[in-house]
Amino acid sequence: MIIAGFVLLAVGAVDLVRQFAPRRWIGYLTVAVLLLLLGSVSDALLPMIAALVVGALWVWSMPDERRAPLGFWPAVLLGVLSVGAVVSLGARADAGLIGAVWSLRSPFGDVSFDLAMLVLGAGVFLLESANLVVRAALDGEHTWRPAEAEQSASEPVASELAAPEAAVLEPDAAPATPAVAATTTPADGRGGFKGGRLIGPLERTIVMILTLAAAYPVLAAMLAAKGIVRFPEISRDGETGARAEYFLVGSLVSWVIALSAAFLVWWAAHS
Repeated sequence: MIIAGFVLLAVGAVDLVRQFAPRRWIGYLTVAVLLLLLGSVSDALLPMIAALVVGALWVWSMPDERRAPLGFWPAVLLGVLSVGAVVSLGARADAGLIGAVWSLRSPFGDVSFDLAMLVLGAGVFLLESANLVVRAALDGEHTWRPAEAEQSASEPVASELAAPEAAVLEPDAAPATPAVAATTTPADGRGGFKGGRLIGPLERTIVMILTLAAAYPVLAAMLAAKGIVRFPEISRDGETGARAEYFLVGSLVSWVIALSAAFLVWWAAHS
């Protein structure tokens, strides 16, 4: 279990550094030192070193400024690794120095250090790393290419497929391509506002919390409300259906990530 928690924590932390740190190498170094200290005091230095290696591989395979070379398959492998670690390895009996002073209670009983790290890692992963996974999935389904735009500049259908749905329907999952960036201008009222980077993490966090709390009616109502809010934009799809497909792919991938994180935590808590 501790391996899954550390891996998700390392991956989520490096993606937050990529997104918010002004100097990435300083952020990476800080994250590495803090995580190694955490692994040392919890008697899990080797799992933490392995987690940092996975984080480095994640940065290479899931870039944030260009198309992912391996698509969203690194996310699939990460999911398999996390599930395998939780299913095959339960909570440890001894958590090192921090285990001697660790005490955390919840309405459902005591929370072990390993379970707390898994919850923390899953939560951090849902913030920015999940955005990259959704973006990679949308890149894999997006058939438009910048070269095609020059050949069909006079065709409204091609220009509609290029990026408006990325900027309007699911901004948290918009592919980070120059074509998309070029379509977002201050004149449209959204020039300096990246609401999707906040909406996506909030949505996934709420989905995870509601799932763990077994508040399924509230969860269903929230997901339905999102579809209702997006309906006016989707209804202008015309004959292509591109907007609806973009919305469905982005939303479903995002929900699957959040539900998978909730299932992982639930399994670890009940194993």
